Amino acid sequence: MNINFAVLIDGDNIPSAYVKEMMEEIAKYGNPTIKRIYGDWTKPHLSKWKNVLLENAITPIQQYGYTTGKNATDSAMIIDAMDILYSGKVNGFCLVSSDSDFTKLATRLREAGMQVIGIGEKKTPNPFIVACDKFIYIEILKNQSKEAEAENEKEPVKPNFDKITNKEIKLISTTIDDLSDEEGWAFLGDVGSLLQKKQPNFDSRNYGFQKLTPLINSIDKFDIEQRESGKSKHKLIYVKNKAKKRSGRSKSS
Repeated sequence: MNINFAVLIDGDNIPSAYVKEMMEEIAKYGNPTIKRIYGDWTKPHLSKWKNVLLENAITPIQQYGYTTGKNATDSAMIIDAMDILYSGKVNGFCLVSSDSDFTKLATRLREAGMQVIGIGEKKTPNPFIVACDKFIYIEILKNQSKEAEAENEKEPVKPNFDKITNKEIKLISTTIDDLSDEEGWAFLGDVGSLLQKKQPNFDSRNYGFQKLTPLINSIDKFDIEQRESGKSKHKLIYVKNKAKKRSGRSKSS
């Protein structure tokens, strides 16, 4: 099913430097048919958006700040989202912001059967992250851009990646258990889907891996097996938790 997305960007809350990479990321999940960005375009700090908007065909929506210290962009973006929802022109939304004020909006859109992808910085509050089907950190896009630069430069540009912790390893392990057959094997595609449902911001790219397979392969707690597929040339990948080693020596009789 081809998903038509409405991409709504909080211009007051998102840096403009990686919009091109952001739009390329969104295109992986569907067709961004509506692209709008909200902000008070009379303010000097938003002027750097001008060329970016033209290059990516994003429509700027003017929203004056009526009260000092209050973000009028939020209400304008929320009202627009509901209008788009009732128009029936899209079946998914991409909310680009690091602001927790959009938590209720994401929840409401999902209740209406919309797929909701969030994009924001790592400072984004957890309530907004878990209200989305999937949440992508802008820092991932920065790292991808740095990797591309490194290939073209003599001096390598080192991206910043998170270190995988026992918390993430346990999440993967319990997810495999949830899906495993009697022998402990689980189809990796199903594991990835369930990981996304459990933790919308789980992404192998956060840890420096483009795909889930090499991430799991880098952790010495899982076994990976490739199996032939009768209907496809591609091999199916299955994963299971390694058997725990027994500690101590067994007593001799």
